[in-house]
Amino acid sequence: MHEPILELRNISKAFPGVQALDCVDFDLKPGEIHCLMGENGAGKSTFIKIITGVHAPDAGEIRLKGAPAVFRNPRETQHRGIAAIYQHVTAYPHLTVSENIFMGHEKVTRLTRRIDWSAMHTEAQALLDRLDPSIDARERMGNLSVARQQIVEIAKALSTNAQILIMDEPTAALTHHESDELYRITEDLRDAGVAVIFISHRLEDTWRLADRVTVFRDGRHIGTWPAPELTQNDLVVAMVGREISQMFPKRNVHLGEEVLRVENLSRTGFFRDISFSVHTGEILALTGLVGAGRTEVCESIYGVFPADSGRITVEGREVSITDPVEALEVGIGCLPEDRQHEGLILAWEIGRNITLPSLQTLFRYGWVDEEKERKLAGKLAAKLNVRAPSIFTRAEALSGGNQQKVVVAKILSRTLKVIILDEPTKGVDVGAKAAIYEMIGELAEKGYGIIFVSSEMPEVLGLSDRIVVMKQGRLTAQMDTAAATQEKILHAAMVAETGGAGETGQTSGALHGKA
Repeated sequence: MHEPILELRNISKAFPGVQALDCVDFDLKPGEIHCLMGENGAGKSTFIKIITGVHAPDAGEIRLKGAPAVFRNPRETQHRGIAAIYQHVTAYPHLTVSENIFMGHEKVTRLTRRIDWSAMHTEAQALLDRLDPSIDARERMGNLSVARQQIVEIAKALSTNAQILIMDEPTAALTHHESDELYRITEDLRDAGVAVIFISHRLEDTWRLADRVTVFRDGRHIGTWPAPELTQNDLVVAMVGREISQMFPKRNVHLGEEVLRVENLSRTGFFRDISFSVHTGEILALTGLVGAGRTEVCESIYGVFPADSGRITVEGREVSITDPVEALEVGIGCLPEDRQHEGLILAWEIGRNITLPSLQTLFRYGWVDEEKERKLAGKLAAKLNVRAPSIFTRAEALSGGNQQKVVVAKILSRTLKVIILDEPTKGVDVGAKAAIYEMIGELAEKGYGIIFVSSEMPEVLGLSDRIVVMKQGRLTAQMDTAAATQEKILHAAMVAETGGAGETGQTSGALHGKA
């Protein structure tokens, strides 16, 4: 058996008020894919930053190829064969793919020491041809999809002769097809001898890729196992510390009156003739492939980009919504898909983020009543179990799952009738997912009408009462969840002809009578 290429023993790291890592162990062997898993706040990000030289450990030992190692900064770790690819691609969109690949280690001519553009483009294209020959090295980075930008990041790592590749949530923003392509590339790298640390919240990533799995919980090393020896229940218990017997809570909710109706909503270039309704206590799933127009429909209902035509009625009264403030005033709230850029002000404290939508209710004699604001923020942060030293912690210091909880808390700070949740479990761990599902069920029980946007079939089928499917900006199916199957939904999302869909269980294409 190969000796480890990287070993970390008894690694500890503390920040003010937080013990991020507590005597954790980890080893990585050449030519293996080692999945690192754990809930948000388990210490994975801090651990990776220690490996890449961003943070120095307070205690412990690092060994690289059997020899003691100290990583002082990211450039030093790069020179020693370690590269990292993050969920949010850190690229230069206005530069070419070649320039992005060789940023920081450009090819230069021997005599003039000027950039050798020809050699750089040639070598960049050769690297890309190993991964995805359809990517042109001279293309602007900003013109590529997120999936292709990640492939460019892998090419960048290969350009530095990386022997250890860290992939942090690389599939979080990818479609199933794009994820399959990334799996293929990752497996090819493993077969070529590259050692891969693969961090993911998606259990399917682990079952597909992992040779071994390590789990962290609350900054501690829980265990390391060969992937074939783990069951899904074993993994969940290791990550969460308990069994999650009911991932999708059963609800006994009587659907009430219609609270929202959308009729023939259209926005040129994005979607056309979208019609559906939501009742009090109902969870309506809006699904389809990435790019189907789901988010754009939600943005129009919420007033971010108003529709060109169509009608929106709230509790039977037609409303005109031209911006989010008007949406909130009529009782519609929205949790956006991109929490970092659209859901939070990262430089602000947690408390201020939570109370932002409800500031007008907190004024006293022309000033914000700070005591009342703190009580409201603290109550909601505690309700959603936001893990942070205090409500005065900046949002940018939180893990992705805890940032998501803060965005949800923002919605709950305002009295609403309809809540739009756009991919609320994106990028969060299994424990946080279970908590979000429970919260959504509680909101439905309290009489909210819920529009739930998701690409994950298990949660669409497990959480919703009714399902609306979109494809290429058109509605292709509406069905009761009791009559729905994954095959029916995927057929409507991928194969069914685009056009208006009928009532429950009907589609406009060839879905009738087929699984």
